[in-house]
Amino acid sequence: MKTIKGPALFIAQFVGEEAPFNNLDNICSWAKNLGFKGLQLPTLDERFINLNLAAESKTYADELKGKVNAAGLEITELSTHLQGQLVAVHPAYDDLFDSFAPAELHKNPKERQKWAVQQLKYAAKASQNLGLNAHVTFSGALLWPYVYPWPQRPPGLIETGFKELGKRWLPILNEFEENGVDLCYELHPGEDLHDGISFEMFLDNVNQHQRANILYDPSHFVLQCLDYLAFIDIYHERIKMMHVKDAEFNPTGRQGVYAGYQSWIERAGRFRSLGDGQVNFKSVFSKLAQYDFEGWAVLEWECALKHPEDGAKEGAQFIKDHIIRVTERVFDDFVQAGGNQNFNNKLLGL
Repeated sequence: MKTIKGPALFIAQFVGEEAPFNNLDNICSWAKNLGFKGLQLPTLDERFINLNLAAESKTYADELKGKVNAAGLEITELSTHLQGQLVAVHPAYDDLFDSFAPAELHKNPKERQKWAVQQLKYAAKASQNLGLNAHVTFSGALLWPYVYPWPQRPPGLIETGFKELGKRWLPILNEFEENGVDLCYELHPGEDLHDGISFEMFLDNVNQHQRANILYDPSHFVLQCLDYLAFIDIYHERIKMMHVKDAEFNPTGRQGVYAGYQSWIERAGRFRSLGDGQVNFKSVFSKLAQYDFEGWAVLEWECALKHPEDGAKEGAQFIKDHIIRVTERVFDDFVQAGGNQNFNNKLLGL
């Protein structure tokens, strides 16, 4: 068994214009002082990483890695959530998702998608240059407007959508294979890959690609009323990354999963800071340790109530307290009787 690494922090929800969140040096110092050991980096803000340069220059990648290491931290993984979203966008969302791409690509979905695909390919090479073995992204969505079958979905619609999604992602997955990096999809409502079944349909359309893997985040499963512990039993061989994020689901006589279009603070299901929600993290960490999860426990802070700096401070300690230092021996070895095949035969009367 292996001891999970951590705590680490996904900094996407913290970056801003004010210190200590305005550049890599400052955020490294802040995170280190809170007790974090690693940072997961988003890749669209050049104050923290120039993705193209990290892919093209091993020297730059080494310097970036050295800067983080000098602060007493490690880069755990890179993230292309926003770029991955743009690999597959239903036209209903074109205007909303334009903000994820450079201004010159707005109102041009085809060129925006080409840019997104290239960004993912840069991420594969940059990850290799940084010595990383996993990367996180979103799948994008062609089918999300049809998630609920009303009006009745025409025959073949879902199959066609997943065939196209697989066609778009297969060259990217092959790029990650060439660079020896696992591409981990965060299964998330709003994405075509949002639960186990949709992930399985995707695998069928990318030839069960060995680099198509999962970032496990139980908070998204709480909000779907999915058994997030059984999920680990089923898919542990594909779980290569994790976000440690809490959530709660409190249905009422007025709203449930769909939440009646309410804001986050008014929803029956909402994200919470670690320890304030309903996720059974003792069991989550136990199962991941049982299945030899080799990755990092990365805090993703999202909460409708608590201040992010408090969530980060409490989260670092929360993760530290939940990481299981796995044993190197079986607990009952002290009464081991020893023996050999002859002894075993004797015990069985053979």
